[in-house]
Amino acid sequence: MSDAPDPTAITRAFVLAAGLGKRMRPITATVPKPLVEVAGKALIDHALDRAAEGGITEAVVNIHWLADQMEGHLLRRTELPAITISDEREALLETGGGVKKALAQFGSEPFVVFNSDSFWLEGPKPNLSRLIAGWNAEAMDMLLLVAPTATSLGYDGAGDFFMDSGSRLAWRGEREVAPFIYAGVAILKPELFADTPDGSFSLTTLFARAIERERCYGLRLDGQWLHVGTPEAIAAAETRVKESASAP
Repeated sequence: MSDAPDPTAITRAFVLAAGLGKRMRPITATVPKPLVEVAGKALIDHALDRAAEGGITEAVVNIHWLADQMEGHLLRRTELPAITISDEREALLETGGGVKKALAQFGSEPFVVFNSDSFWLEGPKPNLSRLIAGWNAEAMDMLLLVAPTATSLGYDGAGDFFMDSGSRLAWRGEREVAPFIYAGVAILKPELFADTPDGSFSLTTLFARAIERERCYGLRLDGQWLHVGTPEAIAAAETRVKESASAP
């Protein structure tokens, strides 16, 4: 068996870390949300460490709110992935615009997009590795990690997606309750950004584009997704992490 790297492997990621974290106030008045600690580690470090475990060697991280703190923290990291900072100090570009600003870093290859507050308890096999192994460029424009709405901690919404027997995703209707929510990690193709607006726009524009083409797929998270969206959710997430660590 050869030890040569797999030329088809996905090894680059974009980590969304520029948001204002309004729902996490008052904590985020002085600390950017990606630097809020859960179980002794900043959220961004949980995300970057998960990325490294999944084979990601290079990551672009965008910064805006309390950018000096973010930049200092990222520059002190010595572990993989190697980090390039995408500076949005002048203007917050939302999720889609932020990725588009750094698109040249990824060339024509598919890459992973991570929310910096994506946080979950793993199952038997790491979920990012499962996601990358499940990528099929011929059939997919986008592959999303999705979590069961009913078992996700700290989430009380109506879900995001339905998933058919072939793992293809469809949006929840306005008055429907959907069984899956976006877990904050996706693989996507750069060409999805063709004809997107300059400046600020949301990645949901690309979700909609891929769903319309029937080329948006989902992978069910193995484990439990923890929604760390408010100060109260931090304590609940930490309790769940401790319970998981002490389970036989």
